[in-house]
Amino acid sequence: MEEAILKDLHLHDELQSSVKLIKLGFGEFQNLNLINNFYYLPFQLLSSGFERLMKCHICLGYHEQNNEYPNDKYLKGCGGKGGHDLLELKKSILESYFSTKNILLLHEDFNLLTNDDNLETLIYLLSEFGKYSRYYNLDIVTSAEKSSINVQQLWGEYESNLITSNTETLEKLGNLEATEEVLGYTKRQILIKLEKFTRAICRQFTIGQLGKKALQYSPALYDFILLKDEDLGNQNYRLQTTTYQKKEQKVHQRTLVDELQRTCNPRYRYAIVRKEDFDGDWPFYHNEVTIECREKYWCVVTIEAKDYALNGAAAGRYKLESVHDAGIAILGKSVEPFIQMALQLGEEILC
Repeated sequence: MEEAILKDLHLHDELQSSVKLIKLGFGEFQNLNLINNFYYLPFQLLSSGFERLMKCHICLGYHEQNNEYPNDKYLKGCGGKGGHDLLELKKSILESYFSTKNILLLHEDFNLLTNDDNLETLIYLLSEFGKYSRYYNLDIVTSAEKSSINVQQLWGEYESNLITSNTETLEKLGNLEATEEVLGYTKRQILIKLEKFTRAICRQFTIGQLGKKALQYSPALYDFILLKDEDLGNQNYRLQTTTYQKKEQKVHQRTLVDELQRTCNPRYRYAIVRKEDFDGDWPFYHNEVTIECREKYWCVVTIEAKDYALNGAAAGRYKLESVHDAGIAILGKSVEPFIQMALQLGEEILC
């Protein structure tokens, strides 16, 4: 096979791999909760995925300018000392392979990549993890002369700052029922920032006119290129992870008995809520839900003839999956207004 064609095939394969790693990294990040706090997996996936994506970007930009791919020495040099620094790769892209073309969206992308301090912090932490910090524990054990930074600790501090800077979220810290919701909020804010970063790099392949080959390979990046602002943070990347796929779903398919209980039992109250009538940030993937309060305390939501738990009390009593764990509510978006509406319905129930 001709060498040039072979290089093209391998670059395309690397580009596809980068997207898979990033999506899996986002999914494993969304899988994190109070029980599963294994940050190493999403850190590893994301640091590798971002490095590969940016190096593919540089290779294609270089090819457009020089009609050949860069050599190994040049590509490693773009990544700073050691060749794996994500911030240095980003800098190389901005200096040599990024164009705004007087297009507003691309100006916004350039501003994000250049001036967003929060994004800079996240990319720095992922970069340090990929370079050194995955061995932080061993550095401590072996008394390494130059110990790496504790990325997980610094990441936790970043998440804490997100919580303390949002009054509504901060007020929920003392509520055990809302603990997972608070964690979901921080994960969603971080996910949005990293999705924007990925999209900014990917849009250069098309409207940024990185080059003919970049345009040819761009379909591999469409999920990020076409990601709209209103969809940021709303994707359920967990669906691509083995952990989520193998998880037993405790979903209750409604029966005729359930419907009779809802309509005839005086200790059940329900209401239909539609997105178009809701004044607030709609948290569900579906546009219509039925909320129900049973026995004054247990709040359930029905979507497409399946029951899910709105509050922890209902999850425990009826062994139902929570709306966020089941993937029918967007991680990081609060369902508290729906719990309150259901409890208000419960107030109509006579003692």
